[in-house]
Amino acid sequence: MSKIIDQFTLKTKIFANQGSLKELEKLKGRKAFIVSDKVMAEFGYLSQVIDHLTKAQIGTESFTGIQPDPDTKVVAEGLKAFQKADPDILIAIGGGSAIDAAKGILYAASQFIDCSKERPYFVAIPSTSGTGSEVTDFSVITAGGDKICLVDEFIAPDLAILDATCIKNVPNKVVVDTGIDVLVHATEAYVSSKATDFTDAMAEKTIQLLFEHLPILNQDIQNSYSRDRVHNASCMAGIAFTNAGLGITHSLSHAIGGKFHLAHGRCNALLLEVVIEYNAELNGSANTLAAEKYAKLAKMLNLPARTIREGVVSYVDAIKGLKRELGIEGGFGELIAEQDYQDSLVYMSQAAKNDRCTPSNPREPSVDELREIYEKVY
Repeated sequence: MSKIIDQFTLKTKIFANQGSLKELEKLKGRKAFIVSDKVMAEFGYLSQVIDHLTKAQIGTESFTGIQPDPDTKVVAEGLKAFQKADPDILIAIGGGSAIDAAKGILYAASQFIDCSKERPYFVAIPSTSGTGSEVTDFSVITAGGDKICLVDEFIAPDLAILDATCIKNVPNKVVVDTGIDVLVHATEAYVSSKATDFTDAMAEKTIQLLFEHLPILNQDIQNSYSRDRVHNASCMAGIAFTNAGLGITHSLSHAIGGKFHLAHGRCNALLLEVVIEYNAELNGSANTLAAEKYAKLAKMLNLPARTIREGVVSYVDAIKGLKRELGIEGGFGELIAEQDYQDSLVYMSQAAKNDRCTPSNPREPSVDELREIYEKVY
């Protein structure tokens, strides 16, 4: 049997912790096109970015038309502004929506603008600790009501600036949604069919940091130490899953989030433990590689794990406890009317089956099995 060759890529240079925003003053370029939203402008972070660029003698043009779950219309509008600005630097500051939109604009520019032009240097500055988009080659764009997952090395940022002062004004609900999203990223990357020693290391550290610091941050967003730890954990999870891929928690989340316009992190939170039970075959032998790895996470967190089954159950219980502490709902029944949910099951299950995240799930699901998961989490 030939040896399987593992691959691990980290294209993005990273500057982390408070004060790292000043690294913008070291950039070299003529003009920066900044993709952001009105919130970043209101809190003054956009002006801070412009000030640093001005000190570097770099001109700026801003596009602040970003909305949550950016769609093809927003990307098209951004592309027009990008083309008019003719920048040699692209900067995204904001949550996952702003960074995903900037990636969509960059990708569209490569398809529709003179290909002889050099790709702009791409800088991502996350204002939430959740998506890890600042280091990934993933972008989620809404098209016709569906969430489309774009994956291309071309759109991975060249530089990520993790200055956690950018998240100190984030609403508590967003802290919770994005924090749980990080946990899902790390957990799915850890059991992915494409996981390696390198991605496992990132995922394990991410999970340790989250269980320790997310509850603290939930109680006090001004705790700068925990803010840095969670912000860094988000980035590490991004590095893990951009290399290892994700799984059906995300596939199911993309489908239901697109259908009912729910926060992505909240959808992931409501799906995670049922997906773990499915992947581990907890109702059967629990004798899978995924089950072994979930149990390893339980041991790492000093939870009971004398057997693989006990370890899986302990990890699931720890997630349930964390969710209770963070005030997350018990199921989609608290968010969606039952008839609307039932009427959408066939569509959502098929969409999840076709999602780009499904192939790297450790267990290949059928459409019926995906529907059963949706029924369990209602």
